[in-house]
Amino acid sequence: MQGVIFRPTEEQHRSVRAMAGYGVPHADIATMLDIDAKTLRKHFRRDPDRGSIEATTKVAQTLFGMATSGHNTAAAIFWMKARAGWREKHDVRVEVDDVRQLSDEVLEERVREGLKECLEVAGYIVTDPVCFDAEEQTEDR
Repeated sequence: MQGVIFRPTEEQHRSVRAMAGYGVPHADIATMLDIDAKTLRKHFRRDPDRGSIEATTKVAQTLFGMATSGHNTAAAIFWMKARAGWREKHDVRVEVDDVRQLSDEVLEERVREGLKECLEVAGYIVTDPVCFDAEEQTEDR
């Protein structure tokens, strides 16, 4: 309505803060109030920022309550990671023997163990020992 002076009510200020806190775009907020986006910026300049801060504060308060209640471990872990800098550490150490230094028997046993583990991970049930003897393979063919 051109020529009419717009005077925002406290309820409209609360609505703008709430909608902004929920992430509603400014153009949509203006539409809900039946005003132009320019009028929204002029009369509700601080409300969108405050609404976003209020929403973040409420979620943080809820998360904090969940994390400190002793009943929500996931919330406590998330809080510690996000706020206290916790992180999961995976200390992986790989020791590799020089295969040239291993006896044939030791090397063969490690290959058997590795193959058995791979087959089990793939879902196979390994009951018979696996034969890697080249002479036995040749005789079977």
